[in-house]
Amino acid sequence: MQIMKPVAIFRHAPSEGPGYFATFLDSRGIPWQLFRIDAGDALPTDARQFSGLVFMGGPMSVNDDLPWIPHSLELIRQAAQADIPVLGHCLGGQLMAKALGGVVGRSPVKEIGWGEVTVADNATAKAWFGEGKKFDAFHWHGETFTIPPGATGILGNKHCANQAFALGKHLGMQCHIEMTEEMVREWCELGGEEIASASASPAVQQPAEILENLAGRVKTLNAAAQKTYKKWIEGLVR
Repeated sequence: MQIMKPVAIFRHAPSEGPGYFATFLDSRGIPWQLFRIDAGDALPTDARQFSGLVFMGGPMSVNDDLPWIPHSLELIRQAAQADIPVLGHCLGGQLMAKALGGVVGRSPVKEIGWGEVTVADNATAKAWFGEGKKFDAFHWHGETFTIPPGATGILGNKHCANQAFALGKHLGMQCHIEMTEEMVREWCELGGEEIASASASPAVQQPAEILENLAGRVKTLNAAAQKTYKKWIEGLVR
């Protein structure tokens, strides 16, 4: 019996780990390996060592002069060329967009907290997010991406037109679907100053609002994420 290659997960900040995505992989017996860029872990040089690549969020910009960013962009391009599925959450989606020919820049408004996203009316969007027309995702971003050439926009909302794109097996998201209760609480604690300084934005919620009915909101988000992750793992290289 052939042992499956692990899914590589890239973490860019200690508080922005794989969250529910790791729970999902574990529940299906899919091996994964965490690369803690924030802790200085050595990065792989060959995407073909893995069944898929997953990039999590982080407070930096993909346009920052950081030594690991060109390396990550190259891994994404390698994976796309080898048809190894790539999945990006927030910063991860921005890395994917930039690697695949899109542009990342300042978003019209900062988004922090829970916010509805609308599933585009196209077959690609339905394949990734099901028949539902909208769901509440979690947001924490001040930048946004353009849709890369050849990709399809599949999620958006009134504050940020491009919330997700798909290109074959690859899915890049601006929003967060990987959240757990613990992650939301930690982000609210760590990001208190950022929330206060951005409170003029119509898309920024205060911590009390973010934490309201947290268990119920996270449970609903996990259910939405499960459909999307289920679609993504169908493309894993075995």
